[in-house]
Amino acid sequence: MVRSRQWRATDNGLARHFNHFLNSPALVPASKSAATDRIIAQLDALQEAGEDGEVALPGRARVHVSSLAKVWFPKAKLTKGDVMRYYARVSPYLLPIIKDRPLSLKRFPNGVGGEFFFQQKAPQNAPAGVRVETIENEKGEEQERIIGGSLATLLYCTQIGAFECNPWNTRVQSLEHPDFTVIDLDPGPKASYKRVVEIALWVKEALDHLGLHGIAKTSGATGMHIVLPLPRSATEATAERVAQVVATAVAGAHPKVATVERSISARGESQVYVDFGQNSRGKTVAAAYGVRAKEGAPVSTPLEWDELTPDLDPREFTIETVPDRIARLGDLYGAAMKKPNPARLVTDL
Repeated sequence: MVRSRQWRATDNGLARHFNHFLNSPALVPASKSAATDRIIAQLDALQEAGEDGEVALPGRARVHVSSLAKVWFPKAKLTKGDVMRYYARVSPYLLPIIKDRPLSLKRFPNGVGGEFFFQQKAPQNAPAGVRVETIENEKGEEQERIIGGSLATLLYCTQIGAFECNPWNTRVQSLEHPDFTVIDLDPGPKASYKRVVEIALWVKEALDHLGLHGIAKTSGATGMHIVLPLPRSATEATAERVAQVVATAVAGAHPKVATVERSISARGESQVYVDFGQNSRGKTVAAAYGVRAKEGAPVSTPLEWDELTPDLDPREFTIETVPDRIARLGDLYGAAMKKPNPARLVTDL
């Protein structure tokens, strides 16, 4: 019997290898793997037949799907059905991330080449199995919102073109207490991805200096996110302050290439905006393992720090490659978020 999923060894490389294996999808219970296979088989059958229909999900939930063959990513020739199959595959890792969180929907009914619109309120006709809760939004208004956590909700959002469904940093049962804070690296039009990587490593240096830890992930576009797990006692002010202290330190140490200037016109085109402002109520960034509405169907992908090299190419992480990556490396994001940063450190900043 495996009593612990932490391999103790003097060789760090060997330890890391075994820890990845022990946390990999190879050890996902067979029942979960079989359930995923059944969902994918239903999606395949409907798409091949060119039919609309209902997909049966675990727990007797069902979700209506249609137009699975519609091309959503023209250059890569990836369809609505491809996105649904991807989400079914990664759902054991994505659903815990968005569980109990209000979702901000960005809807692309005709794929990335078409028009899009933002939707905050839950659709009035949300079907059974899709969780809707009344919450207080950032303006203090009561609002019905879709809440993440179930595969039915995830596939429904995809069905209506909202495959970008970004979560709040709080959960509905504790809206006053964010459980992570994020630093968003947003490069200017002339800033290379090598520069983004360089600045992410400077963020890591700042975290090490403060005794804090976090995980880097591609944004799914041209930037990068560094996410820090917070203790249960954290408040919105804590989340904002931690990100601000780190971002300001990095920009202050490297002013030619990094900035915390909010005004786009005041930033240099080769600078990277070290954004700490995505941590107030209602602000969101892409979820780890979430699909972005960019050509190629890129995915916001968690990274190991030693992957941050000048050769890192975020375009390699797509709905076609990320499931195999998780199979090799395990759930990097879930593992990193299990250990909150100590309250005594984040509250003293």
